Amino acid sequence: MKVALGQFAVRREWQENARICVDLMQQAQQQGARLLVLPEAVLARDISDPDLAVKSAQPLDGPFLSQLLAASSNNTLTTVLTLHVPGNDGRVWNALVVIRAGEIVARYDKLHLYDAFAVQESRNVSAGDRVPPLVEVDGLNVGLMTCYDIRFPELARRLALDGADLLVLPAAWVRGPLKEMHWEVLITARALENTCYVVAAGECGPRNIGNSMVVDPLGVAVARAAEGPALVLADIDPQRIADARRALPVLLNRRFGRPELT
Repeated sequence: MKVALGQFAVRREWQENARICVDLMQQAQQQGARLLVLPEAVLARDISDPDLAVKSAQPLDGPFLSQLLAASSNNTLTTVLTLHVPGNDGRVWNALVVIRAGEIVARYDKLHLYDAFAVQESRNVSAGDRVPPLVEVDGLNVGLMTCYDIRFPELARRLALDGADLLVLPAAWVRGPLKEMHWEVLITARALENTCYVVAAGECGPRNIGNSMVVDPLGVAVARAAEGPALVLADIDPQRIADARRALPVLLNRRFGRPELT
């Protein structure tokens, strides 16, 4: 199965971001991809306005996602992205949605909020309270994670034990000392310790590092982007997963139980 990662810098105006997302969907379809992963929070971004997440939030039946759903009805892609959705207490949800054939086939509200490195995502965003579902794409089980989730191995392990063959990670990884190293090490570790692919799409631009990448079940980076806008493609090989799990049966050899959400 061919996957695509659409890396771009999110603008302040949702209309421009919708246009970019639709264009990336068209490019991925033309390149033969079956799965497209876009960055985190693609609805709107302005680094000078930290409250824009609340002010710009749209419901899932709003105009932004409606445009993407209309585009998806005309292609064979499964597309993954996150956007901010209005909540009940003045905050929003950081909602990962999976769209296919003009419909939302899965939703996951981000569990681990980025209250770290002098940032407090929880000021504007409510944490989810459910383990994300698996989504089937071309016979492979896809586990859903969002950005900061990658720092918590319990979620990746839970998804692997639930049957995930690959993990997708829309992200907006903030620049800072050692942050690019953290990104690569964490993605590689989650792939290797769970013998699954990790498909991580990062936002680029003035605040975030980009560096979208695909890592295979034995920790090999098989595709990556640099710091600018890009559409990156990679092949997901089910035989590679089977070979890795036969040679390195960590899921079978583990001594700890299945992680549960507290």
